Amino acid sequence: MTKSNPRMLGEHMTRELTASGGRRLTYLRMSVTDLCNLRCGYCMPPEGVPKLRHHDILTFEEMARLAAVAAGLGMTKLRLTGGEPLVRRGLSGFIRRLGEEGFTDLRLTTNGLLLAPMAAELKAAGLRGLNISLDALEPAIYAQLCGLPGPEGLRAARQAWEGFQAALACGFDVKINCVPIRGVNDGQLLPLARLALEYPIDVRFIEHMPIGDGRLWNADRFMSAAEVYTMLADGLGTLTPAKVVDPSAPARLYRPAGAPGAVGFISPLSGHFCGDCNRLRLTADGKMKPCLLTGQELDLRAPLRAGADDQTLAALFSQAACLKPLSHLAADDHGGRQMNRIGG
Repeated sequence: MTKSNPRMLGEHMTRELTASGGRRLTYLRMSVTDLCNLRCGYCMPPEGVPKLRHHDILTFEEMARLAAVAAGLGMTKLRLTGGEPLVRRGLSGFIRRLGEEGFTDLRLTTNGLLLAPMAAELKAAGLRGLNISLDALEPAIYAQLCGLPGPEGLRAARQAWEGFQAALACGFDVKINCVPIRGVNDGQLLPLARLALEYPIDVRFIEHMPIGDGRLWNADRFMSAAEVYTMLADGLGTLTPAKVVDPSAPARLYRPAGAPGAVGFISPLSGHFCGDCNRLRLTADGKMKPCLLTGQELDLRAPLRAGADDQTLAALFSQAACLKPLSHLAADDHGGRQMNRIGG
């Protein structure tokens, strides 16, 4: 397969993607696998979902080709997601290849279970930032949330914490992601937020979206970003709005007095941030999603494997940009995909 050259692409096409409302799209989220070693209810049901066929998953070479096209269109930030991306072999080499394609801001979202032994290798490959899903510090509650009962869940809690510590030791830009669920981990939110008092990290609380296991989501368990903010302000004291570094970032960040870190709130349901969204999502099976919470998808895998040239693939990126809505419909239709098949 011919390797794309972003500079050559730029000679033949506009080097940017623009969506409705004048939004310039510079951020690609790329899922490398649908597989995961946890069963978190906000992502999938406890029994899991049928895994995709091996042939349906894009190869790293195919993903690198699409990444090069994206770079040629002015996309500068790339996040690898899953499933759990660290379960896919050869990931460090793929990250190194993405850097060669022109991406200097490479990040990854992980549950952290496999991170401790891999952190130094990922850093050396060029990975810059890690978002670590951590929904509870209490091992028993963590085990309940991650869908692993008994000793296996307690071991997973320990591995996630060790992964977090390894990420800090390697100098990654670290963010903690937590999904608050009333009656499940609401008592863990303040202990998690207090990590920002000790470490130079962002601890972000993301509203629970009705994707994954519908049995876990209901209005009574939903906690809005405003409710979580009030809870944390009562426990941490004054929260001062942090300086906005990236206006397109979904989290509203606040800094507790004297803290090296910050707490953040992401409100996809109670307070849409669609007008500032600058991202596209590529699923592990080669579908481009203009928006997380809509069912629209474009198939890039079929034309890619049929020998499409870079101009044709770039046109599909542009089509996806045109389909990007100004606001979502609160997951009225997300295409029937569980979160592990979209990319977290």
